[in-house]
This record gives sequence, structure tokens and C-alpha cells, in this order.
Amino acid sequence: MSKDFLALLKEKGAYLEGHFKLSSGLHSGAYVQCARVLQYPDVAYDLGAYLGEQFKGNRIDVVLSPALGGILIGHEVARELGCRCVFGERENDSMKLRRGFEIYEGEHCLIVEDVITTGKATREMWDIVVNNKGTVAGVGCIVNRSEGFSVSVPLFHIVRLKIENYQPEQCPMCQKNEPITSPGSRWGKK
Repeated sequence: MSKDFLALLKEKGAYLEGHFKLSSGLHSGAYVQCARVLQYPDVAYDLGAYLGEQFKGNRIDVVLSPALGGILIGHEVARELGCRCVFGERENDSMKLRRGFEIYEGEHCLIVEDVITTGKATREMWDIVVNNKGTVAGVGCIVNRSEGFSVSVPLFHIVRLKIENYQPEQCPMCQKNEPITSPGSRWGKK
């Protein structure tokens, strides 16, 4: 699936090359915009089914995803698993459950994202689960581009991409004065 999916990312214009400021603040020469693939309901359904299938043997009561990028894939994974789907939203620089969403004590939660780069959003979702006395049962994502990010539960990705990230002061594209784009959902709010 991973080689086919990488081809799909490129075909749908979801694998972008250039100079990007990621939501983490890091810079990169490539960006994966999963929304470009998830805009097709049949593709979103298939990806959610494939990702959800990886966790079928585990107890999962609820899927928790970070807004904005994780909502669609989280919903499709929850459909496959036959459970609820909720999402966390950023409010005053921290992730929170809003809209009446709850993680109930003792629930087993699957955290689902579109792309994991540094793992920050995953850790924030994890904290929401723990603070509500739930249990994190696993983590799933479409694209894992992290270096060294690990968790103590099953972690499954559809595709793993090795894409270099740079601190801004060490970014070769910045040193060449190349224009930068900030496509992540966090940057439009500042």
C-alpha cells in the first residue's frame, strides 16, 4: 500500500516541493497536504478502512484526532471500527475538547492524524486522553515523516516518508532567500 499511496499523493498534488514552514516551526523542502487526497470520499473511505483494519484486534471505544487535518481520516477510521469519533481543537495555544465532546473514564482511545512530523499534536491528544482518565490504545496516521518519535502503544502509518526538516537558522532554502509558504492549519490564525 505505501508505494501505491506515495504515487497517489503525487498524482493528486498532495506531495508538494518547495520551501515550507511547518506547523512545528521547522522548515522543510517538502510538504504533504493530505486534504488534497481526502477530498475524494472514496479515497478517504479506503484509507480509513485500511488504517482502521490495523487496529481491529484492539479495544477501541473512541477515535480522537486533532483539528483540522485529522478530522476526516479520524472519522473514516471510526467508521471502520464502529466507534465514536471526536476531535481536539486548538484554543489559546493548547488542544482541548470542545463542542460537548468527551473522553469518558476508562475509554480506550485511538489517536489518528493525517501527518506526524514532530509528534506534538499526538502528545497533546495523548494528554487529553490521560487527563480524562482514558487509555491510549494506539496511534495511527496516513503519513509518518517523524524522526525518532515513538510511543508505548502500537503506532501504524500507511506510508513513511523521510523528508528533512530544518531549524529556521539552519535551513538551506532560507540561506538562499527562497520564498517560504506556511500551509499548516496553525499559521493562518496568527
